[in-house]
Amino acid sequence: MGKGDKKTKRGKINRGTFGARRPRIKKRPKTEDKINPNKKG
Repeated sequence: MGKGDKKTKRGKINRGTFGARRPRIKKRPKTEDKINPNKKG
């Protein structure tokens, strides 16, 4: 269990992949976008 293991967090980091053990971090909308209603988007 370690760098070579596909199912561990360390293994996901080593391979550069994502999954249940290492989900992608979703970007939150900036506070400026919430304040300014005139901005396109």
